[in-house]
Amino acid sequence: MARTPNIALVDYGVGNLHSARKGLEAMGARVTLSGRPQTLTAADGVVLPGVGSFDTAIARLNDRGLGETIIQLVRAGQPMLGICLGLQVLFESSEEGRLPGLGVLPGRVRRFRSEPGLTIPHMGWNQLHFDNPDCSLWRDLAEGSWVYFVHSYYVEPAHTEDCAASAVHGSQRFTAAVCRDNLMAVQFHPEKSADTGLHILKNFVERAASRSAAEVAAR
Repeated sequence: MARTPNIALVDYGVGNLHSARKGLEAMGARVTLSGRPQTLTAADGVVLPGVGSFDTAIARLNDRGLGETIIQLVRAGQPMLGICLGLQVLFESSEEGRLPGLGVLPGRVRRFRSEPGLTIPHMGWNQLHFDNPDCSLWRDLAEGSWVYFVHSYYVEPAHTEDCAASAVHGSQRFTAAVCRDNLMAVQFHPEKSADTGLHILKNFVERAASRSAAEVAAR
């Protein structure tokens, strides 16, 4: 990497910040935990984590003025990575809650359908199919890589081209990751996905570093 990027890890009370921070730092980032819009705006890249319920996450983002900040940063092309619930809140709505999502990407969050022998939540290791192999998160990763999931809901993008990877739970194929320009988000937990997850974080850190270097060179 040309320089050490500063990654803002969004602290809004619903994320496993410790594991994500350790993973990002291990991959060469300088990490700042913050719930301040100004800090997110000044960073080279933003990671939006999240665990818990959809409505709680949306309410806390909006109460802190972070919802609109995230929307503006995505529009401005800042590298951003959503993780788990941090993926779901980027969409327009969820079957889990009543509040509108951020609407950065069109689509809805769905709950897995019950079927015989299927465990909900989907918890454990599963394989990725790269629907968009050109997404920078997958650089130097093999098709069928294993990652760790914990979720009962998944995103259903309105535009299939936003789906970067999928996986199968029972008979149900679902979106495991999305990618559009500098916005990337994953349903699984890269910080819990061993070497594969660390490599995904490394690819995001390098994306943030390369954009920052390009901006510096343009000044």
